Amino acid sequence: MNQPSKDLKVQKPKVESYDIAKSDETMHLAVDLAKFIKENRLYQNIQGKEYVNVEGWQYAGSRLGILPVVEHVVNISGDDEIKYQAKVNLLDLRSQLVVGAGFAICSNKEQGKKYYQEFAIASMAQTRAIGKAYRNILAWIIRAAGYEPTPAEEMDYSGNEPAKAKSPAVPTEKKATMRASEAAATADKEAAEEPSTSVRYASAKQKEEIIRLLNNPVITRQEKTKMLLNINRFDEERAAQAIDKLKKVIEEREDGQSAAA
Repeated sequence: MNQPSKDLKVQKPKVESYDIAKSDETMHLAVDLAKFIKENRLYQNIQGKEYVNVEGWQYAGSRLGILPVVEHVVNISGDDEIKYQAKVNLLDLRSQLVVGAGFAICSNKEQGKKYYQEFAIASMAQTRAIGKAYRNILAWIIRAAGYEPTPAEEMDYSGNEPAKAKSPAVPTEKKATMRASEAAATADKEAAEEPSTSVRYASAKQKEEIIRLLNNPVITRQEKTKMLLNINRFDEERAAQAIDKLKKVIEEREDGQSAAA
């Protein structure tokens, strides 16, 4: 007779977010992460080791209710160089406190970025800063999931310096770096509608509202994951559109369920 109530408790891990302060929950998250990153190929194999792309770090952060907020993207270019620096803060949606930060730069002088457009350089600086911020507080979770505790974009960054004695051994690393750069360039096109220095990124309140709506049972896991992976690229207008769209979808699906009942 007691069995049914026990079974109901076993389903409690259906919590959509985890608490970083609870080790048992973060271990569950590590298992979930390992599966999600592998299934969606959100990692790069560099010299035989697997490094998680920034989207994987974002997924880990979003499951903990920790989202990146861009503090600034600054143009520090010189006469013959396009160069940007970015700072990203991590906001804990539960406490509304900043719980981490990351700082990064990107330049067209780096290997493989000679022909990058200015918006792509600015956006890559932001992408690296996001990965760096998450690494500072979540590296141990990524390690527990079985991956190297350094974002793949940082490995790309470290590949800038002139190769001294190791030039013949580079083919595998170079291919991986090129794939990472191509993937980043594709994602960066989404941010190209206006110059990065004038973009007004989605506010923390907008991101919190999007996550609240995504937690509605009528939203599928696939829809939720897709939006969470792109949430940091939303400007204010795109975030407002996403909120309106989610509200309409929820209303339509709830009406459909009521009619079916």
